[in-house]
Formats: sequence, C-alpha cells, structure tokens
Amino acid sequence: MSASTLLSRFEGLVCDLDGVVYAGPTAIPHATAALEQAKGQGVQVVYATNNASRTPQDVAQHLQELGLSVDAGDVVTSATAGAQLLADSLDGGARVLAVGGDGVTEALRAVGLRPVRASGSGDVERPVAVLQGYGAAVTAQDLADAAYAVQDGARWVATNTDRTLPTQRGRAPGNGTLVDAVRAAVDRDPQVVGKPGPAMYERAVAVLRTVPSKVLGIGDRLETDIAGAHAAGLPALLVLTGVHGMVDLVRAAPEQRPEYVVADLRELHSPYAASTSDGSLAARCEGSAVRLVADRGAGAGWSLELSGHPSSVVTLRAALTVLWRAIDDGEIARDDAVTLWRSSVA
Repeated sequence: MSASTLLSRFEGLVCDLDGVVYAGPTAIPHATAALEQAKGQGVQVVYATNNASRTPQDVAQHLQELGLSVDAGDVVTSATAGAQLLADSLDGGARVLAVGGDGVTEALRAVGLRPVRASGSGDVERPVAVLQGYGAAVTAQDLADAAYAVQDGARWVATNTDRTLPTQRGRAPGNGTLVDAVRAAVDRDPQVVGKPGPAMYERAVAVLRTVPSKVLGIGDRLETDIAGAHAAGLPALLVLTGVHGMVDLVRAAPEQRPEYVVADLRELHSPYAASTSDGSLAARCEGSAVRLVADRGAGAGWSLELSGHPSSVVTLRAALTVLWRAIDDGEIARDDAVTLWRSSVA
C-alpha cells in the first residue's frame, strides 16, 4: 500500500452495503475489487447495515457471491447491535419479544437470550424486553404484542428507524413506520441502536481492535452512515454511488458532512486531493477553482463561479468548501446555496 493513498491513513474500514457495495442483487462498479484490494493490503473491513431482517451469515453469503472475502464475523447488523445491547444488561436466557425477520431472532439467540414470538393469546410469560426490527412478514399481531409488552414495562429497543426500504420495485415502508405504529399505542420512545446512533460503529471498532480515529466509515447516506460514523468518533467518506449526491451534500448539517467525498471506491487507493482555501469564499482542488462572488447592484445577491468540469469530484470538493463556509457564516441559506450550485452547473 502506497503511503500517499487515502487508505494508508486507516487501519480499518466500516462499510455500508446498499448503495456502497451493491444495489439490490448487483455489485456497485469497482466496489468489490477496491475492497478486496484493501483487504489484501492488510486493512480489515467490517460491513455494517441497518437492515435487521437478515442474519450476518446471510449477508456474508451474499457478499461472497459478489466476490468478497468475508465471513459472518465481519458483519454487524442493527439486530446484532441491539441484541448485544440487551445482553449487556439482562440475565442469560431472558425472554425477549422478537419483532422482525430471522435476523432479529438469531441475533438474540447468539448472545444467549431467549427470543419469543407474538402469540395473540396473551397467555405467554411476559417478555422483559422487545427487540423490534424490520421483517417482510411482520404482522399487525406482532406490532400489537410489542405494544402490550411495552405497556407492561418491557424495555423497548428498535434496531433502526429508517423511514423507507429500497426494493427492486421502489421504496417500501421501512422499520421506522413499524416503530411509529407501536409508538402510537404506548407512552414512550424506543432506544434506537442503528445508524445514526453510534452503537453499530462502536461494535465495529471493537471487532477491528483499534481506535475510532483509525477507522474510516464509508456510506452513501448522510443522515445515517455519515452522522452515525461521526457520533462514534470516526472520520467519514461519502461515495457518490448511492442515495445522496451533491445537492444533499450542500444542504447537509455540520454533523452530516463527510471528511471525504469520492466518485467510487477506487479512490481509496489513490492520493486524496483535498480542497484548500485561504479562508475567503474561494477554494481550489487540483485543477478546479470555485468562488462565491457578490453580484453588483442592489439585491443582486451572489453567484458561484466554477473553473473546472462541474461533474468532476474535485470541483465538487472545492464547491463544498466554499458553500459550507458561506452557510456557516450566515452569508447564504442552505436552499440558496443549492440554487447557486444548480445554476452554476446548468
């Protein structure tokens, strides 16, 4: 590994899946080769997903089919993080109501807890906790039994609160909508362990046996992957192969702004060209330059001047430096910054 590459700065990677490694059943271009190259250079990779429906074994098998060298121990799901959280405070064999797919049930078993399912009869021994995650076969009875258990005093842990779930047919309601259904019937909120909380990243760092500052969190969603990495003290990289792009980056709150932005994961193995600025509303990145200019005339506002191809990732980095500074200094509003960017690349 070259000492000048982006990868050379880190001892481990925590990598999101959908939008980073694959899109549905298909591998993202260059992702598999880049991650295998990283592993061949001694950088360990942990795969972290908010999807609680699949077991780590199932996730690892999918990744193996895409050509990655990975086993179940390299996978952290929101279900495994939630189960571990409960195991840290409950007695072994404690009964936990499992709401979701096999990923939830197996995660509880793996840490020595006893998963129970909704019965509808009300005559089973009361669970001491509820672990709620997504499952395609979750029923109204599952949600009702979760609400009954919470009302009876059970601890309530949600694997994640993602509002939507990407599918081949489009966006489906995610676990957040199922959590909301239970919340409507109870008087408190669940403890949420998935992204953007820190628990999954903290667990991944423990697997990697290093410190957060030496681990790079990689994702395609600002409000989950990037915010979650930052919550656990990890630097973060947004790869532009998934959900969020330049407009989302411009609007991003400070805690959702990644330290690194790349077009695809091949850039892990190249020197990273960072944007530079003298503190003014201008920045450069390699051959690209961007500056925010006050238009002449009353009420004329601002214009964004670009030198370099607007679709180039280095131009994006320079533009973000300028626009984020202008937003943070109160010079322009987020929506106005988006308008400036769009007009400059039109």
